[in-house]
Amino acid sequence: MSEKRYFRQQAPFRVPTTDGKLIEEHIGHASTQTGGYSVAHMVAPPHWSEPHQNPEFDEVTIVVRGRKRFEIDGDVVELGPGESLLIKGGARVRYSNPFEEECEYWSICVPAFSMDTVHREQE
Repeated sequence: MSEKRYFRQQAPFRVPTTDGKLIEEHIGHASTQTGGYSVAHMVAPPHWSEPHQNPEFDEVTIVVRGRKRFEIDGDVVELGPGESLLIKGGARVRYSNPFEEECEYWSICVPAFSMDTVHREQE
């Protein structure tokens, strides 16, 4: 019998965090040893933020519920449910949820998210 041409993810890798954010990687380095792209489901709590970063990868964000703020090379963009945003690799970006409700979203990175290529700034 030949190898299957699909993979059903039933147990995504839950990334350990200390800031209350839920990160479940469905496809990527940690969950499937996939380097070409990564797919993660996330829930950011109210008033959450992370340091600026300058990733080498492109990132698409699709908001399911709530709102999310992006600071991209000095511009501020806010997304709501059903909206998406592509941020190209090399942009200086900061992600946050300064709002009162949590924000649920999906993130797709090409190539896959990696701590070695995200280049988070120390704050």
